[in-house]
Amino acid sequence: MSNLRTFDLNLLVAFDVLMRELNVTRAAEQMFVTQSAMSHILHRLRQQLDDPLLVKTPTGMKPTERALALIEPVRALLTEMEQLIQPPLEFEASTSQRRFVLAATDYLEFLLIPALTGAIDQIAPSIDLHVKRTEAAFPVTQLENGSLDVVLGFGSVLNPPTHLRCQTLFDDEMVCVVRQNHPLIRTAPSLEDYIAVPHMLISWKGTPAGIIDQHLQEMGLERRIKLIVPNFLSAPLIVAQTDMVLSLPYKLAKRFTKFVPLEIFPVPIQLPAYDLVMIWHPLHDKDPAHQWLRDKIVAIGQDIDGIY
Repeated sequence: MSNLRTFDLNLLVAFDVLMRELNVTRAAEQMFVTQSAMSHILHRLRQQLDDPLLVKTPTGMKPTERALALIEPVRALLTEMEQLIQPPLEFEASTSQRRFVLAATDYLEFLLIPALTGAIDQIAPSIDLHVKRTEAAFPVTQLENGSLDVVLGFGSVLNPPTHLRCQTLFDDEMVCVVRQNHPLIRTAPSLEDYIAVPHMLISWKGTPAGIIDQHLQEMGLERRIKLIVPNFLSAPLIVAQTDMVLSLPYKLAKRFTKFVPLEIFPVPIQLPAYDLVMIWHPLHDKDPAHQWLRDKIVAIGQDIDGIY
């Protein structure tokens, strides 16, 4: 007795051809095999299905009742299988009503999302974006089950699992900003000047120290952190009205100077460049819609200096 594990599914293709032709020779031609090979295939079908399937009569070969009952189900199954193995349809962005879900820090939300939304609106007005804040725990499960499409942030901070895909969008570097006419810092500060003034820290995780503090600690130094806030939104307004120093990525600092009177100076500490990355699950590598979204994000990342 046959079961799915022992049945050769390729025989179903031969069965369909045999039922259409009702002739072993013509079926062999359709299958591009010899008549002898086709006869052998028919023999195997008879064994697997435990039925003669095709019987010789004075007017030619006729299907048995068992064969007649199988014709339509087999054809329907073959049609579904053919559709299953076809390459995915192209993504029609202009008519799509898909919603993409992104996790991003407010830094990337501030820099990328306005340009990304504008670019999408021009060619895909019915596509929606849902931006979530990145969490302390990396959202591997959400990326895997598709409830989250991509994660955007600093690669060194996110530290994603190695089995995920990760693409660099652009690099940034740390600078410091102070209000215009700051009483102590009017030019690029020395390390001594830098640690002598109170600082403001942006800590979305809520930790009381950042990467700069780690470097200062290695040098046996410490700065006073007078204020900690969880995001970038209020930071420029606060710095512009106080004597605190705020250290943050240059591209964001540059944007802030367009809204409030701030001065940008280099941080007097040797710090590595920050890589801004996009992370997704390899399960979605070949998804046309997912590829489309990633291409849009990459294009904006590559042109980030031109945009701002």
